[in-house]
Amino acid sequence: MSSLSYCVNARRKVKSIKIATLTQSAVGGNNASSTATAAVSNVLANVDHIVAKASTSSAKDSSLINNSLVAVSRTLEGKLQITSNSYEQLVLLPSSKMSGDQKTLIKGHSSQYVKLNVGGRLYYTTIGTLTKHNDTMLSAMFSGRMEVLTDAEGWILIDRCGQHFGTILNYLRDGTVPLPDSHKEIAELLAEAKYYCITELAMSCERALLAHQEPKPICRIPLITSQKEEQMLISSSSKPAVILVVQRQNNKYSYTNNSDDNLLKNIELFDKLSLRFNERILFIKDVIGPSEICCWSFYGHGKKVAEVCCTSIVYATDRKHTKVEFPEARIYEETLQVLLYENRNAPDQELLQATSSVRNPSGGGSSSGASCAGSGGMHQYTSDEEEERTGLARLRSNKRNNPT
Repeated sequence: MSSLSYCVNARRKVKSIKIATLTQSAVGGNNASSTATAAVSNVLANVDHIVAKASTSSAKDSSLINNSLVAVSRTLEGKLQITSNSYEQLVLLPSSKMSGDQKTLIKGHSSQYVKLNVGGRLYYTTIGTLTKHNDTMLSAMFSGRMEVLTDAEGWILIDRCGQHFGTILNYLRDGTVPLPDSHKEIAELLAEAKYYCITELAMSCERALLAHQEPKPICRIPLITSQKEEQMLISSSSKPAVILVVQRQNNKYSYTNNSDDNLLKNIELFDKLSLRFNERILFIKDVIGPSEICCWSFYGHGKKVAEVCCTSIVYATDRKHTKVEFPEARIYEETLQVLLYENRNAPDQELLQATSSVRNPSGGGSSSGASCAGSGGMHQYTSDEEEERTGLARLRSNKRNNPT
């Protein structure tokens, strides 16, 4: 279209506009009508002057006239903007009020379409869809109860992520909508539903999140891979600790008849205690023990207070055998003893002495058959057979020392 035709058509369009009375909130003054009327009159006067000159001009002046028409057409676009109000009348707003985004009230017929820019995503829908549920934020925005932000092209701006706005519109239309499969997308849709105050959709998302929630494990058992890791776990925990060493590769001999069953019983007891006391005791399983096959260790305040060894070497007529026992009562006893270290901020020496099987090397109260672990003098429980032999040795010693 040529500039002359553009200006002529623009003149016809402007003359056909009915200047409506602008509201105080949209423009901000009572002189808006007179200002808009004056702007239209000035533009029409310029158009009439250039059109009249163009009809009598020669070809030499056509370029100058064309440039003048372009300038006037830009003036027409810059000074005025055509929009629509709730009464379907065209309203001219002065350019001083239209430079950039503005807030306005929107209220129209339910069949009227509006265009939405939600986080950069564009949507077309009717006012009836947006106001179908009265208690939502969108209903307030498009029923004249709440101001909305529009840009220079008439797009209504909503500063939210537009990814799930289509789902929001489908729910407003139908009252129901299939929810996404992803836990992350359901959580995102829940946030949007809460923002737009769509209560029913938010409740549906919350129920779906509960159904998608992964089951929380009752307890976690660390499986250590090094002695350094074991010490780090014990020192960093405020709970007492119980460690079970299970390492069948350390066996050099064949097992006795009941050893396999007893080994499984020890593992089952460890699992049972873990489920029962996981909130109060740190249970650790060690499968790389350097020497033990099946051994329980009990810790309080980062120090070992007891140990129950469940394996021993027995001698048969032809060769040695490894015997695994299940001292259930002793394991329960030491587990209950280690619970005394719960909720204590610092080591208690009296408690350590009372609950640990410590033998004083210089005192006379130590048993001759008791074995001590390292410099701490900790008693290591072994098999029942070994303790029986220790008891018999003690009786023989007493008889020799006290002959009748």
